[in-house]
Amino acid sequence: MKIDYEGRTVVVTGGTGALGHAVVELLLESDARVVVPALNDDEAQRTRFGGNDGVSIVVSGSLADEANAERFYQRVDGLWASVQIAGGFAMSPLAETSLDDFRRMMQMNAESCFLCCREAVKRMRANRDAVVGARGQRLTGGDDRELASGNDESALARGSGRLVNVAARPALSPVGGMLAYSTSKAAVAAITQSLAQELLGERLWVNAIVPSIIDTPANRMAMPKADHSLWPRPDEIARAVVFLASPQNATTSGALVPVYGAA
Repeated sequence: MKIDYEGRTVVVTGGTGALGHAVVELLLESDARVVVPALNDDEAQRTRFGGNDGVSIVVSGSLADEANAERFYQRVDGLWASVQIAGGFAMSPLAETSLDDFRRMMQMNAESCFLCCREAVKRMRANRDAVVGARGQRLTGGDDRELASGNDESALARGSGRLVNVAARPALSPVGGMLAYSTSKAAVAAITQSLAQELLGERLWVNAIVPSIIDTPANRMAMPKADHSLWPRPDEIARAVVFLASPQNATTSGALVPVYGAA
């Protein structure tokens, strides 16, 4: 099945990282228009996606900041999907975890996810209302042929949307030594499933992928003796993300999808 995003705009937070970059590349191959927030000018300047003009890199500052998140999403027109990949990782035993450490994980993972989901839903609703309003104007004009056209139904379909978050395996199967991280990612899982129920009637599907260790250069460097062949690659995980965010996903919402590979 071909994934088709033609005419649809997708935000990918964390699009400058290994997994985010793979998601952006696959979205571009699927004819999406992609908007990638960057933390600062330096990050924006060093990020490249093969010179593709289907992607916009926008300096947003931290999206864990409420004002930044509001400003960023207000600039995104015609939003179809928002993929929340940006986040952070830290591990330490309980006795060595400060309250600031705990709060930092909650801010980077849970709060940023909450704010991006909230602002994305606002933009999707605005897009839907604009489409429905335009449809109503045509109805009062009496042009039944235009109302019956495929283009009109496609426009109405664009009024729905998709959210895809990133939880983590320790959120579902906790392990010792990473309480703050596990708790913050458990909050992402709860946000995902709560929003899925809240937005079901609006045809706004909300799902999360649940990765374990991803085969990235940074992880290989951190764990050089591990069997890296067991780890899923970013491009493999990206396929799950891009399907969940796509219009071809017509039925799945509220899912926490394991993407563990063979690990």
